[in-house]
Amino acid sequence: MSEPASSLPSAVVADTGGRLPGFRVVVAGLAGRILLAVVLSMLCAAALIALSGHNPLTAFAAMGVGAAGSAHQFGAALNRTTPYLLAGSGVALCFRAGVINIGAEGQIALGGIGAAAVALGWPTGAAAMAVPASLLGAALAGAVWAALATAIHLGRRVHEVLVTLLLNFVALLLVQQALAGPLGQFGAGFLQSPLMPRMAWLARVPGLDAHPGFAIALVAAAGLSFLLWRTRFGFALRVLGLARPAAAYAGFSPARLTWGVMLLAGALAGLAGGIEVLGVQRRLIEGFSLGFGFKAVTVALLGALEPLAVVPAALFVGLLEAGALSMQRQIGVPSALVAVIEGLTMLFVLAATVRRA
Repeated sequence: MSEPASSLPSAVVADTGGRLPGFRVVVAGLAGRILLAVVLSMLCAAALIALSGHNPLTAFAAMGVGAAGSAHQFGAALNRTTPYLLAGSGVALCFRAGVINIGAEGQIALGGIGAAAVALGWPTGAAAMAVPASLLGAALAGAVWAALATAIHLGRRVHEVLVTLLLNFVALLLVQQALAGPLGQFGAGFLQSPLMPRMAWLARVPGLDAHPGFAIALVAAAGLSFLLWRTRFGFALRVLGLARPAAAYAGFSPARLTWGVMLLAGALAGLAGGIEVLGVQRRLIEGFSLGFGFKAVTVALLGALEPLAVVPAALFVGLLEAGALSMQRQIGVPSALVAVIEGLTMLFVLAATVRRA
């Protein structure tokens, strides 16, 4: 949807015919460039594989088999994709608004604590509500952690990059503290919680071994895209990301918009942590997030900060990582090549989507 921009300074809309670019214009312009970036990164990776003395086609085939060679493997890849998609969509929305949120890792960690605390303390008489309540607890915990970062950023004028980044490490320490205290399993050899009650487990799709978290993430991405392109709040976020003075001139409150987008992103990252705990680990474990929050930033950039485009970006990263070990076992190509492919893809996407002055 395109909105009239009569209340905005002309500099914001000078190149758009008096309107901010709409969803179709943006997606149509991005799709081809992102696809080209992916192809170029794969060609560069193929050249590196060839230089190492291996057949690139054989290596990519082994990676594909490892990621989607069976229903079980594909389901595991979807499970791995889920936190990237949830957290990456929230990060993309923040970046759209010009808010550089690097705190998804900590928000995922707090989401895991919230989900574990609710699940372990939930009464057996209300078993049907155990999963929704635990996921709600995860989302609330993630939102609270994002709220803390926002309060420091806006209240003390500390840059959001610094605040969100440093709070990640505090959150990881809080997971350790929780597992060493009230949520820990007595007598365990390492920091972990007791196994969650079965009533709080996320169900698995028969024959696929995937939990419904990926479907939840798809709905969230679609909802964020609708929010960004079809609501006044989304319009205000896009104006804020283009020019803060323009947003203030148009009557939008940068502080309120920052609060709104950070709470939303924190809730999604917390939900990702809750889904990982309830659907994959089925207990809270130290370091359970595996760097999901930091990788979410990569996924958001690969998706060019468009929530729906984050879906294929998250799938791309999830499938790459799921097939990396298979490529290493079968062909001997180091699994670290996946990080090279991800980095090259991000560089090409950034080069293809950068705004020209």
